[in-house]
Amino acid sequence: MLEGIDCAALLKRALAAGGEFADIYYEDGAYTNIACEDGKVERVLAAADRGVGIRVISGFSTAYAYTNQLDYRSLLQLAETVSHGVRSGLPAPDFNLCAPRRAPGQVVLLPPEQVELARKVELVNRADVAARGFDARVRQVLAVYRDSRVKTQSVNSLGEFHEDDACASVFMVQVVAQDGKETQTGYEPVGGGRGFELFDAVSPEELALTAAGRSVMMLGAQKSPAGRLPVVLSSEAGGTMVHEAIGHGLEADLVQAGTSVYRGRVGQKVASELITVVDDATIPYARGTFGFDGEGTPAQRTVLVEDGVLKGYLYDRLSAMKEGCASTGNGRRESYRCRPIVRMTNTLIAPGKSDPADIVKSVSKGLFVKRMGGGQVNTVNGDFVFEVSEGYLVENGVIGEPVRGATLAGNGPEVLGQIAMVGSDLGFGIGTCGKDGQGVPVADAQPTLLIPAITVGGAR
Repeated sequence: MLEGIDCAALLKRALAAGGEFADIYYEDGAYTNIACEDGKVERVLAAADRGVGIRVISGFSTAYAYTNQLDYRSLLQLAETVSHGVRSGLPAPDFNLCAPRRAPGQVVLLPPEQVELARKVELVNRADVAARGFDARVRQVLAVYRDSRVKTQSVNSLGEFHEDDACASVFMVQVVAQDGKETQTGYEPVGGGRGFELFDAVSPEELALTAAGRSVMMLGAQKSPAGRLPVVLSSEAGGTMVHEAIGHGLEADLVQAGTSVYRGRVGQKVASELITVVDDATIPYARGTFGFDGEGTPAQRTVLVEDGVLKGYLYDRLSAMKEGCASTGNGRRESYRCRPIVRMTNTLIAPGKSDPADIVKSVSKGLFVKRMGGGQVNTVNGDFVFEVSEGYLVENGVIGEPVRGATLAGNGPEVLGQIAMVGSDLGFGIGTCGKDGQGVPVADAQPTLLIPAITVGGAR
């Protein structure tokens, strides 16, 4: 779309009152969202949305406006509106636009837009039937299918022109089981940068039975012990630990605002020497993968912590300008309606050398966390609390009975500094990360980890 309009004129109009940088972001998306709840398909949404956002950065402040009126006159008015948001007095930079640079993209075998809506609806119905048939104690089932195909273009006052085309599919099942007054929930998602071929690798029935099995098993689980205990975090637990305990604290906007415990600690030891943390937007087909970020910066792999030492932070263009460095490709936006902000992509703790089985065997009495639930962190001091959605007692190096109601509480730098063993495996979790009212797709991953002692909240 942007190839056919005078982008240079729009950028100059946006910079008419001054500013160091301006860009134009165009998005054309097609989306499907289907939900089956309590045996009924309650929501079937197939929608398309297109729009343009124009931004000016001046004196490290941002003026941003957007529209879905895509005629040239409306875009000129949009650029004029944005220009009124700055009064720097600086002359507009001279530039010449380059030819479009296209992201290589990922091979999509079956684009979701080529699949009939009825086949997508069938998936949520199959999941509902499978979950309800698992056990008579299953009371509620929610199955959700989502797909998207989003094409983006960005042009900026440095003369850069970038294009991307991203496909994604997600499926999740949530099951509530009840026995008397006791209620437990099981949840299982799958997704990433694939088309409908995602369901050649995993079926709705598999996800439904996993979620139902988890909810029913937790009904009969004993209450979790409480106190300071050794904890083994399975690679299947998902990356809640890396995402919450350290990831957000390494986003440069929070660091610069003084709201991160990791501020001013580059070059210092912030974790065990066994820990290396990476944010990598180039992992094939991962949920947080893209070709270019929301500002047109190419996706890249950024080492944040290496052998326990903090190497740097995650930057978008604005936070990088403040420090005179380059963006790490972490300027992300939910849609054209949003300005880009610093966000994680696929964040992981790198695998180590220990056999995961040996990690479990090393614990005489503790907790094995197979699945993490939700979590929250105070980035100012690093304190966090995580829920455990599936956990087991460990006694004499053997995984034993399941427990329910467990939480993990601690301080990010302190807990990461204690990690004594890092497994050679690696497991991924997917999610949508919320920040400043925006949600973007992310993935998190970790190997099996041994925390020698952490506060476990429980009922006994």
